[in-house]
Amino acid sequence: MKNVSLDDIDHVDRAVLPIGTDYPPGHVLDWHAHRRAQFLYGATGVMVVDTAEGTWTVPPERAVLIPAATLHRVRMLGVSTRSLYIEPDAVPWWPATCTVVDVPPLLRELLLTAVEFEADYSLSGREGSVAELLLHEIAARAPLPFHVAIPASADLAALCREYLVAPDAGVTNAAWAVRTAMSERAFTRRFRAETGDSPAVWRARARLLAAVPLLRTASVSEVSGRLGYASPAAFTAAFTRAFGTPPSRFSGKGR
Repeated sequence: MKNVSLDDIDHVDRAVLPIGTDYPPGHVLDWHAHRRAQFLYGATGVMVVDTAEGTWTVPPERAVLIPAATLHRVRMLGVSTRSLYIEPDAVPWWPATCTVVDVPPLLRELLLTAVEFEADYSLSGREGSVAELLLHEIAARAPLPFHVAIPASADLAALCREYLVAPDAGVTNAAWAVRTAMSERAFTRRFRAETGDSPAVWRARARLLAAVPLLRTASVSEVSGRLGYASPAAFTAAFTRAFGTPPSRFSGKGR
């Protein structure tokens, strides 16, 4: 099914509903939730998924698992998606929070095949087997670390979301502490308690996540400069250490 609204077919008695959707550049799916769990695959482009608990950046040819009933927002940067909407009872193993995963060739081909099905596809034979195999393949995926946590406190969350929009290497713990009317020590302790990371570590990771969409249209050297790294080599080392793959893998200019 292509460019079909989930609301129009959610009633169909199928555990897995595949839908392919094309989005204009920069499109934002504002805050919403689905009754079903969602496997959201970006066949092209980059997606940024926000929830109250965190932000997940989904590089090209990766996917994000979104739990049922999770309020979320998705920013589409040149994306054509292939989604599976799945009855929660069919996937008791589904993660409790959003999770980015790799999409190997077999899973990708199964997704491309499934979005050609009608909503009421046959459960016997080839179509039913493809739907069943999709769930087996998704269950075998390991999580990838393309995310940062968002603090529960409104004041800390505002700082973090502001930083994600415009990451600045010059921001300090002291500056953030002043904005929250706390001492630097108290601020750092509270931030770590809510996110599991120190503010400096969190900002470093957020800057690296910001690199992923930038790499679609800029070179590794250009991105490293925009994000305040001393050199492309320093940026490449930090990116590879954080995500297990070099930034050149995501660079449109590098391909």
